[in-house]
Amino acid sequence: MKTETQVFRGFGKRKEIHAQTAVECRFGQEVETVLAAHCSAVLTGAEAGNGEVRYFGKAHFSLVYEDAEKKVCRAEKGVEFTATAKDAFIFPALSARVAISVENISVRREGASVYAQALLGADISLFGEQSFEYLSGGDLIMRREPVKVLTAHLVSGASETEDEFETEYIGDILQHAETVCLGEIVCETGLLKIEGELSLGVLALKGGGALVSFERLVPFEIAIPCDFAAYGCSAEARVSVMNVSIHAEADEEKNKCRIFAEFTLAAEGCVYEESSVDAVTDAFSPTSEASLTFATAESGGVGDVISLSERIAGKCALSAPIAFSDTLQAVTLQRAEASLVTTEEGKRVEGVAMATLLMADAEGGHRGVELSLPFSVPVEAQDAAVTVLVCGMSARQRQEGEIEAEATLKISMQERRKISARLVANAEEGEQLLLSESAVSVYIPRAGDGLWELAKSLRKSPEEVSASNPDIEFPVKEGQRVIVYRKKSLVR
Repeated sequence: MKTETQVFRGFGKRKEIHAQTAVECRFGQEVETVLAAHCSAVLTGAEAGNGEVRYFGKAHFSLVYEDAEKKVCRAEKGVEFTATAKDAFIFPALSARVAISVENISVRREGASVYAQALLGADISLFGEQSFEYLSGGDLIMRREPVKVLTAHLVSGASETEDEFETEYIGDILQHAETVCLGEIVCETGLLKIEGELSLGVLALKGGGALVSFERLVPFEIAIPCDFAAYGCSAEARVSVMNVSIHAEADEEKNKCRIFAEFTLAAEGCVYEESSVDAVTDAFSPTSEASLTFATAESGGVGDVISLSERIAGKCALSAPIAFSDTLQAVTLQRAEASLVTTEEGKRVEGVAMATLLMADAEGGHRGVELSLPFSVPVEAQDAAVTVLVCGMSARQRQEGEIEAEATLKISMQERRKISARLVANAEEGEQLLLSESAVSVYIPRAGDGLWELAKSLRKSPEEVSASNPDIEFPVKEGQRVIVYRKKSLVR
């Protein structure tokens, strides 16, 4: 029995892994009481090796603190980091895409020094060649079907955007934090377009030592050339803030300030090109048994980005007690942790909105308290990557020791897509079949059989079965009969 096979070779996402590493920075004895701690991390490179991905970058720490004289100050330091994520699957030919996030930050005092430690999370996508062998021809009756395959094309790009806004007069900018939320990822001919919003939070010092926070949503758009991009292609992307420059121009006469912010954004994207393979999904021999070997063709991609907004409110959990004598001054470092979960009511995005609440006590000293507000939002999604942007958070103390907060959540979800098909990879000939010698046979099929199932049972091609039974409808009904004709040669 003669068979023909082919090998499909493409490029796609092979695996996703998550890793963590801790980065630490030391500050001097001038730091008396830490009010707000922030860390941002930027990836500068990543490479796959034997059994590990090595990634490296820079972490930038900023502290807002009170010194021994109760003066509010700021301190900034940067450190470089190198980390590895280990997995037996990893090999050098893979391309590693790494997204860095700050999962947690803590501050501790040891002697005269203060140490800020950040736990960095790394979401690593590994791309590489994906291949499968499939039966393409031979001495068999074969069922051919188009099998869809997604091929990944990696792209990257950068962009700059800016914003300016007017505020009341401030004496100094103490701290700033940026969060990215993607709104739309679309492909056009030769182009991947990424649109989203950048949330900028600014903590500043007013005259008289009071604290104030400002928040801005800055829209951005990044266009990345890609020869394989076309209308209808799906795509995913990650955008990170590589550099921020903020300065203020003060007008003391008008008691106003104008703040200018410039951002450098870096984007890594993946365009998924859909193609079709004319593959054999089942086969049989009309004269002998055939042992089939099957293979699975799998490829992954993404769907559209789904965006929605939700207003949340409620009583917050606090990291430390507060009193009515405390004056609330600013809500800063707004952020969220969230995931897609399955509940009895369906799919929901559940998580916690967090922020640092800064206040002044009756003696004029400042302190910071961490607050967290849980949320649960119903969504229409099955398997999706979720990001949540917290904006417009406000807090108030109605009862002593209790903080009520309100915030707007901007939720972005991108469905994960997976295509899987079972193909015939090869076939081997077995024992010869005992064939009927009668010229005509009547066969009663199983109710519900289709043309292919019926042809396979009769060891005839679908074309032969249809030609012999032009009036039969598929799937067959109970009690139907199928006529099989066999050509007989006359012996003289």
